[in-house]
Amino acid sequence: MAEDSNGAFIRNIAEVPWREFPNHFGRALSKPLVMPETAGSRHIDYRISMYQPMAYVARHHHKVQEQVYHVLDGEGLMEIAGKNHVVRKHDVIFLPPGVEHAISNSGLTDLVFLVVTSPVTDGERPI
Repeated sequence: MAEDSNGAFIRNIAEVPWREFPNHFGRALSKPLVMPETAGSRHIDYRISMYQPMAYVARHHHKVQEQVYHVLDGEGLMEIAGKNHVVRKHDVIFLPPGVEHAISNSGLTDLVFLVVTSPVTDGERPI
């Protein structure tokens, strides 16, 4: 990893280990590329996720966080407010605060997607 004294860095994705975050099941893995713990970010949580077939995250919502999902490969189901939508390569999903959602891999191959979340915590409104 190349890092400047100002906090900027270049990191190869291979340097970041896969994690299965709480309420993620069945090999629903993510690499936390930019988040407070891995990069010192204050406003952005940026990760790549790879869900194996049948993997999923439990239905949930965020109080103040906004999320963008960008599907890079595979197919799955994105549940938004109780309705399932097939998602596949090149689909972009925006989720405002308060919208209940879940994503699962209902396809035959790995479901790979980016997730951008802001702010990084869900407990209070950003300044």
